[in-house]
Amino acid sequence: MIVGVGIDVVDVERFGQSLERTPGLRRRLFTEAERELPLASLAARFAAKEALAKALGAPVGLRWLDATVHRTEDGRPQLEVGGTVAARAEALGVHHLHLSLSHDAGIASAVVVAEG
Repeated sequence: MIVGVGIDVVDVERFGQSLERTPGLRRRLFTEAERELPLASLAARFAAKEALAKALGAPVGLRWLDATVHRTEDGRPQLEVGGTVAARAEALGVHHLHLSLSHDAGIASAVVVAEG
């Protein structure tokens, strides 16, 4: 059963300007494993976290650092959640999160499907 779907798009250049303008933003949005990735990958991961929040109903109190995007051995993106994000997913009966990322022509996008 589908519990929720979220989608988000990010302008890569504008996102990069935000990271430059606010140096602490990178630490607030991304886990240590994510922080040193190229800008387009960071923008896609930010879109993934936004899409995840939307798929979970965008509740107040979700922490950005409670979700990390990893690549599986076959190259597919995968969400790892803990803390506030895992608690919300559990409360909604979510057992699996599906993630698709893309970045092209200066835009990064993500779609998350929360499955119960």
